[in-house]
Amino acid sequence: MAASNRMMLGPLVGSIDQGTSSTRFLVFNAKTSELLSHHQVEIVQKFPKEGWVEQDPKEILSSVHECVEKTCEKLQQLNIDITNIKAIGVSNQRETTVVWDKTTGEPLYNAIVWLDLRTQATVDRLLKKIPGKNKSFFKFRTGLPLSTYFSAVKLRWLLDNVEEIKQAVGDGRAMFGTIDSWLIWSLTGGKNGGVHCTDVTNASRTMLFNIHSLEWDPELCQFFDIPMEILPKVRSSSEIYGLMKICPSLKSGALTGVPISGCLGDQSAALVGQMCFQDGQAKNTYGTGCFLLCNTGQKSVFSEHGLLTTIAYKLGRDKPVCYALEGSVAIAGAVVRWLRDNLGILKTSQEVEKLAAEVGTSYGCYFVPAFSGLYAPYWEPSARGIICGLTQFTNKNHIAFAALEAVCFQTRELLDAINKDCGVPLNQLQVDGGMTNNKVLMQLQSDILCIPVVKPSMPETTALGAAMAAGAAEGVGIWSLNPGDLTAVTCERFEPQINPEESEFRFARWKKAVMKSMDWVTSDISSNVISLVSLRIESTED
Repeated sequence: MAASNRMMLGPLVGSIDQGTSSTRFLVFNAKTSELLSHHQVEIVQKFPKEGWVEQDPKEILSSVHECVEKTCEKLQQLNIDITNIKAIGVSNQRETTVVWDKTTGEPLYNAIVWLDLRTQATVDRLLKKIPGKNKSFFKFRTGLPLSTYFSAVKLRWLLDNVEEIKQAVGDGRAMFGTIDSWLIWSLTGGKNGGVHCTDVTNASRTMLFNIHSLEWDPELCQFFDIPMEILPKVRSSSEIYGLMKICPSLKSGALTGVPISGCLGDQSAALVGQMCFQDGQAKNTYGTGCFLLCNTGQKSVFSEHGLLTTIAYKLGRDKPVCYALEGSVAIAGAVVRWLRDNLGILKTSQEVEKLAAEVGTSYGCYFVPAFSGLYAPYWEPSARGIICGLTQFTNKNHIAFAALEAVCFQTRELLDAINKDCGVPLNQLQVDGGMTNNKVLMQLQSDILCIPVVKPSMPETTALGAAMAAGAAEGVGIWSLNPGDLTAVTCERFEPQINPEESEFRFARWKKAVMKSMDWVTSDISSNVISLVSLRIESTED
């Protein structure tokens, strides 16, 4: 499209995509879904102790400001009028927990990232309050098992261990939120009238939210001893929350007064961006972790095979809530970063594809990257990473191949669980996320699942989903979500190339390796000696 014609693009929508390893701001054409420009900034992860993972909330906010400013500059260079940006959506890493002072606007502690394991002792203590120490005691109310993964236990740890937060709660100055809440509050004015809210998808990952009544649950708050006055107001995923306020780091005053009108946790945003609006449609996102979501429509389905029940989206105040079954894997792209940063067998994350392709097999080597224990379908915090089946013939190429296979085997476990719970097997898998650029991985995935894998040519589905929600909001109305109006997506397709018997044999060996990774941590968890593998858990995409 010629630059002279760009000015006639019509309404545009911006999307803040704040992930575990980076922040991005992307701008889409609301009529065609075309991605026009974007900017990305990496986020520092801090590892103050074994198993602890933190980020600086101020750095995250600053990265958003920088991405907005740089993207607007790029648009102006393309002769695109940034005043055509009529709405902004937010998608975010879920569960990551922030507490800040509403009078100063300052965070009271670093954000505790979703992968963080420090709360295992908190989980163990809370389990003692539950009849039979049943991790799934609140499952039918929250959709979730009691785990270090979710925000409530991170918030409980902060209240127990950070004096500044205890004091701020006592003084009525504290605000809690996941990353979406922190960003929306800050971008709509912060201490000068910022809007303290979250959406139903993010609220459903806290363990404090009743996924049926769509409200904070007083009994859950009482169980975790969380004061309800620090919680954000829960809203739909598509409505005007507030207007962008000018901030010092945005030199151009870009986007001041533009409504923030879409908010979805990153995996829900990817489901929307992949246009999985029908019951039974599913997508798998390959980022820092791996997340397989299957839309179950307006019915909440509870898994008997280790999956979570979560809110998929609620695209408007008066629109119905839709649910999803979710399989969550902690370590996917992160294993490639670990091979690069910790073992040094890769110079770049992209090199893993070349190494794996050179051998085309793991030669019997199996890698279980249980660096943060095992998430779905096992929910086993005692597991730790293992590489087994090594011989004198094994080299770094085989280990690289085994690492990619591990991502595929973990996805196979999630898919098997979803197929059992839904009763109707998926006949193809829609995929997105940074790792999907790896063609060896995508072909391996198809081989191990024995079904086609379908990758959209425009991979930014998470940001697209948040943009769609923002543009479709009441009072904005520039993006139609009617099925007939949705733009057809071109895709790359990977078909299985091995016979099912070989796939089953390799998967059975993987399951054997998984069993060997379990019950590894047996010492006193409360000592925080809870990670035998150094966590360097970033990924090229999240």
